[in-house]
Amino acid sequence: MSLRVGIIGAGPSGMAQLRAFEAARAKGADMPEIVCFEKQSDWGGQWNYSWHTGIDGSGESAHSSMYRHLWSNGPKECLEFSDYTFDEHFGRPISSFPPREVLFDYIAGRVEKSDVRKYIQFNTAVRWVNYDEATEEFTLFSQDVKTGESKTYVFDKLVVSTGHFSTPNIPEFDGINTFPGEVLHAHDFRGAERFGGKRLLMIGSSYSAEDIGMQAHKMGAASITLSYRSGPMGFDWPSTTVERPLVTRFEGTTAHFADGTSGEFDAVIMCTGYLHKYPFLPSDLAVNSPNVLYPGNLYKGVVWQQNTNLFYLGAQDQYYTFNMFDAQAWFARDVMTGKIAMPSAAERAADIQSWLDTQAALADHDAEADFQTDYVRELINATDYPEFDLDAVSTLFKDWMRHKSEDILGYRDKAHRSVITGTMAEIHHTRWINAMDDSLERFLNGPSQNMDTNAMATVDANAILAKGK
Repeated sequence: MSLRVGIIGAGPSGMAQLRAFEAARAKGADMPEIVCFEKQSDWGGQWNYSWHTGIDGSGESAHSSMYRHLWSNGPKECLEFSDYTFDEHFGRPISSFPPREVLFDYIAGRVEKSDVRKYIQFNTAVRWVNYDEATEEFTLFSQDVKTGESKTYVFDKLVVSTGHFSTPNIPEFDGINTFPGEVLHAHDFRGAERFGGKRLLMIGSSYSAEDIGMQAHKMGAASITLSYRSGPMGFDWPSTTVERPLVTRFEGTTAHFADGTSGEFDAVIMCTGYLHKYPFLPSDLAVNSPNVLYPGNLYKGVVWQQNTNLFYLGAQDQYYTFNMFDAQAWFARDVMTGKIAMPSAAERAADIQSWLDTQAALADHDAEADFQTDYVRELINATDYPEFDLDAVSTLFKDWMRHKSEDILGYRDKAHRSVITGTMAEIHHTRWINAMDDSLERFLNGPSQNMDTNAMATVDANAILAKGK
């Protein structure tokens, strides 16, 4: 009997796992029996944008936390697939910070070329998984979210690739229940247009607060206040943006902060992170961790310590994204097929602890980038995943973080060089702060010929000349 593999989720991680098996098949390896379960109607996970918040059109919890006008907040050169480059997909250089529709097109293009869609059951939610230690088999119960039809499957190996940026972490604040304005979590944010002219309070001090706050500034919010718990982000914010310590209480439209200051607000957005939540798994198989670079209990960040037939992809905080998911998927594939032998439980535990000790000593963001670089390198070195210059990628991360510190509104206008192809990204035709159309068509083809004089002032003339327009 051939190996039976279940994959839960067809987002970037699940797509990477499918691609890993397909890459092995292309080299002559036998393909296992694969079923991938995706509760949405298309692949892409977070990148499969939907306007739904809370509950989707099938009555399921809305998975995606994407929003209109979301642009990559890191250089595309840091996430590029080593076996499928941006040059190959688009046929020419593009700028370093694409919007969501462009990145979705890129990740979908690779798997479409690989013919792995046939393994995916769309509109199918996984309701529960049991594991039988005697037979070493997983029994999985699924349901078609459209028809209600239920099915049962048995697998030898199980891959959890649902991600961990979909279940909001929502703290409580005294008085917030009677705040008269809008209160929502970043998961339910779908666009900043409605906050034009509004006084906006962002609770949180990481990527979501930073990006949604600047989106709201871009869309004309009257003011942005960023309320932090552990410390300020410290960027050179626009004049309408300030940082304050954590909110202590609300009184009507007034928020009071830990430093004794207060402010009046029209809306509150909780940018307070997400929870690891796997409602289809028993607790002894489910990751329970804060959002860190190396969660405990996962050997090499992938293999469940107490059950080496269970694998997690993308369960950590991320500097690297798409290409790290690849490295994890290639590693998981080789463990599943026996190409990589598992050391003893004691050896695995010692390895996990070594990574955790190193993580605990990380001093700053540069050290974190190097840490995850070393992690990805170790995975790639164990497999036949195509190598690329990881040290150059780590340098790109550090350049990106420096550019953000220098110009929080302008860092997306920078161009970076691909470490895979050596191609230098083009300067985008429109500065990010002025780019109000994030469609694939506008991104690739540039401004309309009917642009008015003020709009033309946002266009980089050199970029236009370089494209021969």
